[in-house]
Amino acid sequence: MAEIEDYISSGILELYVYGALSETESREVTAMLKEHPEVEKEVEEIEDALQKLAIGVAPYNPEALLASLKSKLRPRTPVRSLSPESTRRTKWVAYIGWAASLVLLIGLFFLFQQNTALRRSLTEAETKNSIIEQQIADIRADAENAKQILAAIRGNDISRIPLQGQGVAPDAYATVYWNDSDNTAYIDALGLPEPPRGMVYQVWSLTMQPLTPTSIGLLDGFAEDENKIFALQNANESEAFGITLEPEGGSESPTMEQLYVLGTVAAP
Repeated sequence: MAEIEDYISSGILELYVYGALSETESREVTAMLKEHPEVEKEVEEIEDALQKLAIGVAPYNPEALLASLKSKLRPRTPVRSLSPESTRRTKWVAYIGWAASLVLLIGLFFLFQQNTALRRSLTEAETKNSIIEQQIADIRADAENAKQILAAIRGNDISRIPLQGQGVAPDAYATVYWNDSDNTAYIDALGLPEPPRGMVYQVWSLTMQPLTPTSIGLLDGFAEDENKIFALQNANESEAFGITLEPEGGSESPTMEQLYVLGTVAAP
C-alpha cells in the first residue's frame, strides 16, 4: 500500500492526465489503473478538476481553483526515499505543476477581467440605447403634440387674445388661443419669466360686470416645458383673461399684486 501511495504522490498521474507521458509510460499507468482502484480514483479526481476548469465552473473564483490545483499537486503523504531518477521526476513534476498553476491563474485573471469589461460594456450600451430610444420617443411625442397644437390654434374658430404685461412685470406678455366650441384654451406663456421656487402661474377667466375671476388651471411644469404652451379647459363666458403668480398649488382668488399679464376678449 505504501508503494501505491508513493506512486500517487510522485506526480506521474498528473502527467498522465495532461498527456505529457510517453506511450510506454502511458501504458504502464493504464495497467496500474486496472489493477489498483485507488489509482483510478485519483485519476478521476484530477480529470474532474480539469473538467470543471474546461466548462467554466470556476472562472469567477480563480482563488478556489488555484487552491484545488495546489492540493492536487501537493504530495499527499511523506514521500519515502526514491531512486535518483524518481527524485528528479518528482522535482520536475512539481515544477511543472506550479508553473501550470501560475499559468492557469494568470489566464483566469485575464478571463475574469475580460468578462467583467464585456459585461460593463454591454450594460453601458444597453443603457445608452435605452436613453436614445426614450429621447426619440420624447421627440416624436413633442413633435406630434406641437403638430396638434398648431392645427388647433390655426383653426377658423379660434379667438386670439393677447395679454399685456402689468405693473409687477411690464415686459411680460402671453397669448390665449381660445376655442369656445370645444372649451379649450391654449396658453402661450413664452413671454413670462420663470416663476420662483415654490410659486406657480395661475390662469383666470374674467367676467367684467361684475368683475368675477374663475380659475381655469395652473401652468405646472413651466420650467421643464420648452414650448411654454399649455392646454386648459375653459367652459366660462370669458370676457378677459389674466395670469397671476401664486403659491404652489394655486389660490382660490387671484393675488392682484402679482398680476403679471391681462387681456380682454375682442367683441364678436
